[in-house]
Amino acid sequence: MYDKIYRYCFYKLRNSASAEDITQEAFLRFFAQNTDINAAYIFTIAKNLCTDMFRRKQTEELSDDYPAEDFSDKSDTKIAVRTALEKLDEQHREVLVMRYIADMSVNETADTLGISRFAVYRLEKSALAQMKKLLKGALK
Repeated sequence: MYDKIYRYCFYKLRNSASAEDITQEAFLRFFAQNTDINAAYIFTIAKNLCTDMFRRKQTEELSDDYPAEDFSDKSDTKIAVRTALEKLDEQHREVLVMRYIADMSVNETADTLGISRFAVYRLEKSALAQMKKLLKGALK
């Protein structure tokens, strides 16, 4: 669970130290009021903390401090995927980040976003179709 939250925060903030801090803060805030693990609620806390941090440090440039195991090779494909992902609207991008980067289940994603599982399936399908269209020209 910790790794999923960390990956999500890292993707949102692009800074390993900040992502680790936010991940720890999300768990601390959750366990201050709860004892049973609720993944969707922890992700919601982390999402809100990432948003708050991004707003506070809006003028500060984000670093390219990527973990070695995930981003050691900055190939054209990875750059094209990141660029295409950034062109998606917020809701489609959020679904793909939660499902494929944070490795969340459909139920966890639905609970975190406050939508039904079927809405997650529709959003994911639509987002993947848009990504395919954006990448088709970029990877020729």
